Amino acid sequence: QVQLVESGGGLVQPGGSLRLSCAASGRGFSISDMAWYRQAAGQEREFVAAIASGGSTNYAESVRGRFTVSRDNAKNTVYLQMNTLKPEDTAVYYCNARFYKRPEVWGQGTLVTVSL
Repeated sequence: QVQLVESGGGLVQPGGSLRLSCAASGRGFSISDMAWYRQAAGQEREFVAAIASGGSTNYAESVRGRFTVSRDNAKNTVYLQMNTLKPEDTAVYYCNARFYKRPEVWGQGTLVTVSL
């Protein structure tokens, strides 16, 4: 079974940038569809960005133009570059992997705090 570990979260000022990483172990990363979700305190988990095994991407309207999702199959890693961060981006960010005929996998999350 694939395991996912997120890293790169932290405290940044409004307008700043962070790059999150999600490292996968086990077989199947190159054929997975990868996504980032986030969950703010007291709110539902929401979709942020996704990148399919073929490389196509999709973004939530709230982050389009500010965030960029990418993947490096040779390193079994997916990234989320976050620019022009806003206080409303504060949340725990989770990595997600989906496979054909296999259960989906979630990482443990990494906290991003955007504050003065």
